[in-house]
Amino acid sequence: MSRRVVVVGHGMVGARFVEDVRRRDPDGSRLRITVLGAEPRPAYNRVLLSTVLAGGLTPQSVELHPAGWAARNRVDLRLGVAATSIDTGSRLVRTSDGSSLRYDELVLATGSRAWLPPIDGLDDERAVPFRDMSDCERIIALARPGARFAVLGGGLLGCEAARGLVTRGMDVTLLHPASHLMERQLDPAGGAVLASAFDRLGVDVRLGGFATAWEPGLGVRMADDELVPADALVVAAGVRAETGLAQAAGIEVDRGVLVDDRLATSAARVHAIGDCAQHAGSAAGLVQPGWEQAAVLADLLTGDDHAARYLGTRAVTRLKARDVDLATVGDPAELIGAAEVLRFSDPAGGRYAALALRGDKVVGGAMIGLPDAAASMIQFYDTGVPAPTDRLALLLGRALPGAPETADPGRLPSAAVICRCNSVSKGALVTAWRAGATDVAALAKATRAGTGCGGCGDTVAGICAWLAEADPPSLVPTEGAA
Repeated sequence: MSRRVVVVGHGMVGARFVEDVRRRDPDGSRLRITVLGAEPRPAYNRVLLSTVLAGGLTPQSVELHPAGWAARNRVDLRLGVAATSIDTGSRLVRTSDGSSLRYDELVLATGSRAWLPPIDGLDDERAVPFRDMSDCERIIALARPGARFAVLGGGLLGCEAARGLVTRGMDVTLLHPASHLMERQLDPAGGAVLASAFDRLGVDVRLGGFATAWEPGLGVRMADDELVPADALVVAAGVRAETGLAQAAGIEVDRGVLVDDRLATSAARVHAIGDCAQHAGSAAGLVQPGWEQAAVLADLLTGDDHAARYLGTRAVTRLKARDVDLATVGDPAELIGAAEVLRFSDPAGGRYAALALRGDKVVGGAMIGLPDAAASMIQFYDTGVPAPTDRLALLLGRALPGAPETADPGRLPSAAVICRCNSVSKGALVTAWRAGATDVAALAKATRAGTGCGGCGDTVAGICAWLAEADPPSLVPTEGAA
């Protein structure tokens, strides 16, 4: 008899987990799935919210599943229904619509929420966090012609929000209390080049100042009593894991819900994945760890791989901002403390490169305005391939003997992630090609590759050209072929 699985959360990771389960158990003979989604809309790609904000995509175009997907795949999807409590002893979940659900396995995929700093005035309707689609729609409604926006927070989300608003024609001031932008991913020199790039794009970047209040109709009051004029405020000051449900149930939490390598919590038959989970090898705030966790847990719960373990994810970050190509890998502290650090800086041209190596391995790095070098850096970091002795070629992204270069798609490993917005590997592109998606547009439709920030567009096109030569369409099986 099939076991009952309740998934709390219908965000990117919860939705991916359900997909992964149904890939392994398509007829539901092993697992019956009920999903509780607190948001009243289907799952969507949160990574692409900044593109929606900029007007490049519609809310509907970033939905993860077509209409009716859940029903066709034997998934009991309940939108607009939140879990209100968990009884781990009775294995029971109570919900906001008054129902109770028994489970054999419970999966917490509750994600994270926007953190609001302790400043006055944030209860005003013109002060909006930037975390989910509802927030994005509220911000767009405020983006009237001539409106002035302040964005509070110069991390990844804040930078994406600022660029998106400028793309819509808004006047934008980006306020960040640290001494440089994206300090969790960039060293000071890289942060300075990024700030210069944003300044050229029309974003007024102000660093090192603390906001104390939002004054509706006026703007943001700073600690030195300066008033930054603004008609609306976007708050992108960070996120916090949603742990309240787990904590109230007596499940061990710290910054997130504590999990082991099997994604198991301290409560029997309760698991946690994604932003709400805290694992020693997982970087917070990135979607890739959650997707990898979803695959491991799907293997475990379906019985496809009883030995599956989640051992961590290597941190790779891409900024989703039009006209700003930025990629980082590893910990920015490596750019200060590593045995060997290579740098190239061209602030006037908006280009910056820094690579940290220990021995012959890339352990950290940042690239701005150098897409080829960024692609090389990510592949060296992801694959662990030894770096070449020609360090200048490595820094500038030139083709290198033995390198996992995107210039030679045939040499990329199948598991190499090509589109990080949608977690599409080279292997997935090859599979889609052989199923009949034999041009860039068809590959994008089949896999979503290239439909996010666009940074992988050249690589997808290169793989498409390589496949056309190595695996011509005439050899692709068609429906009904023997």
